[in-house]
Amino acid sequence: MKKILFVASECVPFIKTGGLADVVGSLPKYVNKEEFDVRVMIPNYQAIPAKFKEQMKYKTHFYMNLAWRTQYVGILEMEYDGVTFYFIDNEFYFAGDLPYGEIYQDIEKFAFFSKAALSALPAIDFRPDIIHCHDWQTGLIPVMLHDAFQNNGFYHGIKTIMTIHNLKFQGVWDKKTIMDITGLPAYYFTPDKLEAYGDANYLKGGIVYADMVTTVSNTYADEIKTPFYGEGLDGLMNARSNCLRGIVNGLDYDEWNPETDKYIYNNYNAVNFRKEKVKNKKELQKELGLEVNEKIFTVGIVSRLTDQKGLDLVDYVIEEICAPDMQFIVLGTGTPKYENLFRHYEWKYKSRVSANIYYNNERSHRIYAGCDAYLMPSLFEPCGLSQLMSLRYGTVPIVRETGGLKDTVEPYNQYENTGTGFSFRNYNAHEMLNAIRYAKDVYYNRRREWNKIVDRGMAKDFSWRNSAGQYEDLYRYM
Repeated sequence: MKKILFVASECVPFIKTGGLADVVGSLPKYVNKEEFDVRVMIPNYQAIPAKFKEQMKYKTHFYMNLAWRTQYVGILEMEYDGVTFYFIDNEFYFAGDLPYGEIYQDIEKFAFFSKAALSALPAIDFRPDIIHCHDWQTGLIPVMLHDAFQNNGFYHGIKTIMTIHNLKFQGVWDKKTIMDITGLPAYYFTPDKLEAYGDANYLKGGIVYADMVTTVSNTYADEIKTPFYGEGLDGLMNARSNCLRGIVNGLDYDEWNPETDKYIYNNYNAVNFRKEKVKNKKELQKELGLEVNEKIFTVGIVSRLTDQKGLDLVDYVIEEICAPDMQFIVLGTGTPKYENLFRHYEWKYKSRVSANIYYNNERSHRIYAGCDAYLMPSLFEPCGLSQLMSLRYGTVPIVRETGGLKDTVEPYNQYENTGTGFSFRNYNAHEMLNAIRYAKDVYYNRRREWNKIVDRGMAKDFSWRNSAGQYEDLYRYM
């Protein structure tokens, strides 16, 4: 039985700020239990809901040195969905309503968490063959494993994987402070190790010292070797390219299933969507105060409202997007500039634009079910889950060909009758607008073709089973 330990800063259903939590929460459930014993370790944040706190059992505690400080480390344990979870407890670091705060606090918090995660292993009597680290918050684990822990026989031969969910976030702070916080020798703070552009960089350390590096799609794995997507680490990604793999994230097909989804108005499936899906559209129009018209082309966006998501392109041609023969629905929060942009257009075109400037899980399900198309013009997208949700719900994605979007959405080809969505290549507002207009034209004038695009999209399998198989292969290879 191979033992795998996932270490991460967030995990559904306990705490979530983004897609990282979905991966850490879903993937262990789908890995073959007969071959792999997969467990998960995250911080015991004060913000974890009480209903989970009540189920945690105290396992043990000890005191640990972090450079010149001595800190308490508590370990709590619970089982959820057949997976064992460990929670590292320390009120000083993990208090507050949110998992992350100011970067200078997070730098110390996750240095503590990384060392505590390694120190806890003998105490819980679990010696993993592989520690699977996620994002910069756990970047110090491969470094520390290489350092002081090497002198202890218990840790010999433990391999590490560093998974990059978004290269933009690297955990960077000044070298002197990080040397003081971590207590790592000066040896590690050179340009071939943790140092980058004069500062210390947690993620870089993880990439340098991990046995394997993965990212969340094949295209993103290639893109991050280039200066545009490499966020200053493209040289390192090229140097480590023989150990770099891209594996697309999966989607939890139990939660995202139009046939059983309790949040949507009317359940439907790949067989009956032609008649049944449109009922969701009419109810959604009613709920949002839009003109109730089952024939009008309706496009949705559920997203963080930031530049990364390509919203400056939307801003540039929004007048054309809000054309009289279209409805446009947005759900999410983010940069005030974009929040106000969508509010303004809802005010201007009340009957055809709906701006929902907050996040609501129930409404997101209804938008995936009720819209005809889904817009995702990202500047970069390591994997992206929204396009997988829209395919699952028979809502045709319109995406830019980057990262996971390029790997999961096949562009429509009218001559060969192939494709599951529409795409454009260059980061250009009018190229995006052309893709939207092309989709609209097929929707209005070639309805049978449109339905076949939906058929092909709903037939795709982007469940975790598929991705889990690729991770299993990687574990075996190691």
